[in-house]
Amino acid sequence: MREVVFQRLVIIGIGLIGGSIARGARTYGGIAEKLVICDASLDALRRAEELGLGDVYEADAAKAVAGADGVILCTPVGTYAALAQAIAPHLMSGAVLSDVGSTKQSVLRDVAPLVPQDVAFVPAHPIAGTEFSGPDAGLADLFKGRWTLLTPPEGTNEAAVKKIETMWHILGAETARMDAAHHDRVTAIVSHLPHLIAFTICGTADDLADETKQEVLRFAASGFRDFTRIAASDPVMWRDIFLNNKEALLEMFSRFSEDAQAMARAVRWGDTEYIEDKINRSRKIRKSLIDLKQA
Repeated sequence: MREVVFQRLVIIGIGLIGGSIARGARTYGGIAEKLVICDASLDALRRAEELGLGDVYEADAAKAVAGADGVILCTPVGTYAALAQAIAPHLMSGAVLSDVGSTKQSVLRDVAPLVPQDVAFVPAHPIAGTEFSGPDAGLADLFKGRWTLLTPPEGTNEAAVKKIETMWHILGAETARMDAAHHDRVTAIVSHLPHLIAFTICGTADDLADETKQEVLRFAASGFRDFTRIAASDPVMWRDIFLNNKEALLEMFSRFSEDAQAMARAVRWGDTEYIEDKINRSRKIRKSLIDLKQA
């Protein structure tokens, strides 16, 4: 019989990421002997049960974590403080608590002080996703070939970190460890800023005069369609990400704004050399992503 990482694993929040973890655990095995699905939304919980995503279904997070040796927070990061406060007294001694949030300094700020000393806290961030949300959005292979970044606080039990790494490896992900502040700067440029730009561009299109807006939607080229794909992402999740990583995000946005202004000047003055150089550098980055199988 295959050894499992956790005897009783609780997934709190059964959206895209939580649902994908559950599906992966079902598909690949070796992650949990018993899988508990927890969500405050009774509709989401009911749908998860219809899909057979877990073994136990519970709306109350405090009840769900009782007796569990593994707990993964898969809700928007803005909910973490209240959620951690609710479950902390009920976490089993020796349990491992982790998450999937896209910001890490805020997670350490909001969750770490509430975690009991006999519980290991291993923050994690799978860099994977789609524009869809809810229990039906999950994919068993969502994490295959993607990175999951771990930001365990200094002094975290190594065996606990290894458990979380093993779980992600079973799901098909590569793992890396890094400092939370560095993580937030990296994700600000590779994830948070692109989403902010996508939401803004779609907002600009929506503010155009009706006639022009209809033509934009009717004749949308692939570039605009690519922006609308990520602009369809969950608004509450991204609101929380922006507000909880605002320092790094605003820093990267400022740098982007300077570069955008420089490109605008080059277009205005017909600086062909500058324009071609920027495009060629962008092409190289795209090729690198393809070579690394991240595109």
